[in-house]
Amino acid sequence: MNINLPELSLILLIGASGSGKSSFVHSHFKPTEILSSDFFRGLVSDNENDQAATKTAFEVLHFVLRKRLEAGKLSVIDATNIRPEDRKHFVQIAKEFHVLPVAIVLDLPEAVCLERNKNRPDRDFGEHVVRGHVQTLRRSSRNLEREGFRHVFTLRSVAEINAATIVRQPLWNNLKHLHGPFDIIGDVHGCHSELLELLQKLGYQLEPDGIIAPKGRTLIFLGDLVDRGPKTPEVLALVMQLVAAGTALCVPGNHDIKLMRALNGKNVTISHGLAESLAQLELCSPEFRSSVAKFIDGLISHYVLDDGKLVVAHAGMKAALQGRGSGVVREFALYGETTGETDDFGLPVRYNWAAEYRGQALVVYGHTPVLEPSFVNNTVDIDTGCVFGAKLTALRYPEKEFVSVAAQKEYATPLRRLEPETALLSPQQALDDVLDLDDVLGKRIVETRLRGRITVREENAIAALEVMSRFAVNPKWLAYLPPTMSPSETTQQAGLLEHPLEALAYYRKNGLQQVVLEEKHMGSRAVVVLCQNQAAATKRFGVLDEAGIIYTRTGRRFFNDSQLELGLLEQIGAALTKRDFWQEFQTDWVILDCELMPWSAKAQELLKRQYAPVGASARVSLGAAVHNLNQALQLNPEIHGLLEQFTARAGMAQLYTQSYGRYCWEISSLADFKLAPFHILATENCVHTDKNHLWQMQQLEQICAADSTGLMLATKHQLLDLNDETSVQAGITWWETMTKSGGEGMVVKPLEFIAKGTKGILQPAIKVRGKEYLRIIYGPEYTAPANLERLRSRGVATKRALALREFALGIEALERFVRFEPLRRTHEAVFAVLALESEPVDPRL
Repeated sequence: MNINLPELSLILLIGASGSGKSSFVHSHFKPTEILSSDFFRGLVSDNENDQAATKTAFEVLHFVLRKRLEAGKLSVIDATNIRPEDRKHFVQIAKEFHVLPVAIVLDLPEAVCLERNKNRPDRDFGEHVVRGHVQTLRRSSRNLEREGFRHVFTLRSVAEINAATIVRQPLWNNLKHLHGPFDIIGDVHGCHSELLELLQKLGYQLEPDGIIAPKGRTLIFLGDLVDRGPKTPEVLALVMQLVAAGTALCVPGNHDIKLMRALNGKNVTISHGLAESLAQLELCSPEFRSSVAKFIDGLISHYVLDDGKLVVAHAGMKAALQGRGSGVVREFALYGETTGETDDFGLPVRYNWAAEYRGQALVVYGHTPVLEPSFVNNTVDIDTGCVFGAKLTALRYPEKEFVSVAAQKEYATPLRRLEPETALLSPQQALDDVLDLDDVLGKRIVETRLRGRITVREENAIAALEVMSRFAVNPKWLAYLPPTMSPSETTQQAGLLEHPLEALAYYRKNGLQQVVLEEKHMGSRAVVVLCQNQAAATKRFGVLDEAGIIYTRTGRRFFNDSQLELGLLEQIGAALTKRDFWQEFQTDWVILDCELMPWSAKAQELLKRQYAPVGASARVSLGAAVHNLNQALQLNPEIHGLLEQFTARAGMAQLYTQSYGRYCWEISSLADFKLAPFHILATENCVHTDKNHLWQMQQLEQICAADSTGLMLATKHQLLDLNDETSVQAGITWWETMTKSGGEGMVVKPLEFIAKGTKGILQPAIKVRGKEYLRIIYGPEYTAPANLERLRSRGVATKRALALREFALGIEALERFVRFEPLRRTHEAVFAVLALESEPVDPRL
């Protein structure tokens, strides 16, 4: 016997003691799928045969079962389950989680069960117990379907049990293997002409013998094909033809189901356009009407597609119901959720399930007409009221592009008029006004495209929350935080701690042929988010009173002076406009990763409290010591070595002061600032990590050239061939020249923005800092031979792992933002970057 089981189901083994239930399940199911009453008795009492522990054992079993079904895992109950009261609770749990209950009955002869129990000393229940089991089983198993079991399989002999084969069947709504691309069309309602126009606009060819789809694309209709419109039969014929040809999928709408019931002779209320559909279908043949009823009857409530990333249903689908089968699931797919109230027009008040949606899948639905589709918590309603004179809309997936055609006329008058959205904020932005602590607190595991799962520890999340809640900018601006950057491996070059050879060796070892060298500016990391105007900022970011912002790598506003920030943003915006950036990139906003100088603009307190006091005290004290030693030398020539030592230390203190002094200057106006952008991170519908760093440099050079104020500074750079020694030496010479003349150093980047090696993504950048700049970091006397030798033991592995995780999280945040995911999803990754900054890593690296 083939036992065909739904892939998601709750299976009850039903049989007397000795019928072989445990042997059967262990030969057909994974150990993790089997929930055995004996095992749970042993778990709670250390004795699988302790019948006194049965109640507690089943309480634990029920808890585990609920967790498994909640996670969508097939589960098998290995217990006798011979009485209806034993089975009733399991059927209720199956209904609770919208899975199908299945019964497998092992109805073996009484003699076989008795014989088997004789050979099991741990099952010495007495023959009367086994006889009672067998008799109870045969009395109660006749009514299993009435108890709620959707499938019942009965095996009546050892031979049948041994010959049985388990076949797992995907649920009808499981189309996860279909990846698209898809063109998803909202409620058509008999608007045949508009449907044909929309298909043509989507690129479908209308031929006399059928419709030819663009290569690889599949149509999905969200139901409500019928009622109110002028050509219901034509719409039905077209959709039925497309589905039969494999060009389209279709889910039912509530209007479709009502029409089917009417065609099948059921007593239904003739309202909401059904009369028009029936009148139009009366002009068609009985065969066509019969095929329509059969077609609608065969439609599946909803589909789960693209590895679970996409769900389509007429009225939507909660996360807990996706991919499951029950009457409740079908009702939700057809009607959505209501509050039980009616409005002034007598229409049911819809419960906004999308406002609470937290599922991973994008849910595309219709049913409730809206003037404009809008993404809300990874859901989107694309019923744009064509039959009411608005438009017919399709969503291209995975592109997430809306394509619409206007209705040719108003075919029906809605009871409740579709009103234009008067609020400045979109529905998603209105929901994002309140963020949930549960989305950021506690230990978190963030899924990223580039680096898989990244763990954020609870204590780090608490520290990040402190920063975000007290110091961060308006969270709606925070679509990105930049990662930390790893230094090169420690060099063995004389007198140095860092040298380009180690950075170049890292990329060469990982199979790269080309890298880009960029001058490293001594400033402060600044993220610039700039919109073309305030209207664009409101539309895309949900910010009402600003057109842009400049913030630090920890999400704090860069400037306390709002007028200063506004002036800088206006100069950047003017350069972008002059460059024709907005038109070329088809965007009205941009996120730039930059370095803002002077360093003292942001590090003023650090200078006052740390660097300047150290430099001043060192110069004074060591200068005095050298002066005194010079005088003492006349009396005691033997202190010459000590004088040399203090003279060297005084010289290093002087170099220390000069080092940080190079990066500080007085600020009296906007003209005293310099902004060096080095990444165009994102614009509308695009994260620019698919372009290489030469492209980035060239685009930014053009923007900087368009700046007439002198604010924007193009970054010097060069392409280096790792397999060409001349090219390598030229790069090293460039670094040496730059650092000897007071420059901080350079950054070595793979040519590609995201480079991959055999073990995953590579470091996005490695900084190689000059000798004198490192004096600021490690202290005035770090170049003393003993100190330098001690510092050579520094390790960069932890820093590099941190840099990779933060890089992956930063890109993940941008990609989620550009995909119009809810702010909480973007913030999950942004917040994780900030949390990882609390990791114990040497801050000097």
